[in-house]
Amino acid sequence: MTSRTAADRWTYWQSIDSGRLLLMAAAGMLIIAAFAHTTISSTNHIAWRPALAFGGFIALGELLRLALPGGREAAPIAMVGAMSYALLINVAHAGPANQEALLVVAVAAVGMTVGALPHVAAGRPAGLTGMCTRLVAVACVAFAFRPIVHDIRSEPWYVAMAVMVVVVVFGWLVDTVVGALIRADDIGSRFSVALVDEIRLQWLLGAAICASVLITVFGAEVMGIAELAVFVGPLLVTQLAFRRYAGIRATYLQTVRSLSRVTEVAGYVEEGHSQRVSRLAVAIGRVLGMTEPDLLALEYAALMHDIGQLSLRDPIPGGATLLAPRADQERIAELGADIIREAGVLDDVAELVRCQSWPASRDPAPPRGSMIIRAANAFDDMVGGGADRERSSAALDRMRQDPAEYDSLIVRALAEVAGRRPLWRL
Repeated sequence: MTSRTAADRWTYWQSIDSGRLLLMAAAGMLIIAAFAHTTISSTNHIAWRPALAFGGFIALGELLRLALPGGREAAPIAMVGAMSYALLINVAHAGPANQEALLVVAVAAVGMTVGALPHVAAGRPAGLTGMCTRLVAVACVAFAFRPIVHDIRSEPWYVAMAVMVVVVVFGWLVDTVVGALIRADDIGSRFSVALVDEIRLQWLLGAAICASVLITVFGAEVMGIAELAVFVGPLLVTQLAFRRYAGIRATYLQTVRSLSRVTEVAGYVEEGHSQRVSRLAVAIGRVLGMTEPDLLALEYAALMHDIGQLSLRDPIPGGATLLAPRADQERIAELGADIIREAGVLDDVAELVRCQSWPASRDPAPPRGSMIIRAANAFDDMVGGGADRERSSAALDRMRQDPAEYDSLIVRALAEVAGRRPLWRL
């Protein structure tokens, strides 16, 4: 049992990409330097009350992590606590905040670790990548602000606030860029597209964090450490709103996935066909540089692309619409779009399903998402759930020889996706 566990651990570390290892190495060096400096220097000059209070605040925020769409993870309350501690100027009843940047890193690291322990104890992932990303962002803020804090004290409050806004935005950008780099490597998308998606998704949360940091820093000058207990309530309400948004989106996807299985349960298509077409379509969309909102609509449409087959009296053999006459293909697409449109909130998805039977040479041209679904569906109809390279090559050759039906750029992206990994992993 011991050797098996060790082998599993080694396999885990082998599976970590170089980007994550570099991020963890950077965070590890920061932590080592922070604790070494804090241990060597005299601890008598450390203001323990702010350090413990903000460390506990960071731990609470790490405990209450937020799951964002797309499998992302965020800890906005922890970021507010860590950045506020990095930007402290004065604390009521305690005097000037003179902590060094490395002390900020040490307090943030301890707080994040303590907050992650309950997740580990409950069998959930520790979230090491996310914590390392947040720690690097906080370190950038601390190293940018702590050396000038003495000069800031002599300036008017609005100058201090302007400097803080710039530094917090800088820290948010570091967090966003690192997150985009990791995500681009995880899902195989272009970095520029991943960065735009991260900014689009994170900027509202970043704005809330920035405002909360400013309120916390200036509130500490008036109320002292006690303001953390007062301010945690509004932060929790804000986080609850983001959590509900993420929950609604997850519920939509679960509902669509359940609905897509109706055709499989009824025997109209092969088992797993909708899931395979969806994964293949999303992978093609990423190669083509589609943004995350477009990919989400594409995923929904690909999952439900065959739902119109429920209107057929006699199922198509094997559910392969590729073998059906063009008139039947268009009728299936129209009926499927009508069913989806009844939901009232997925009109863009319904349009992709409606146009999936259109050939690439049609004028006007079908939406790119519809052409992707058409190509992915035809490929799966010809290849199925297996990973036979010969069948895959034959299917791609057949699609290349019919440019009127299948867009050549999409077929090229399909060939890249189908050739770089087994189909079951798409």
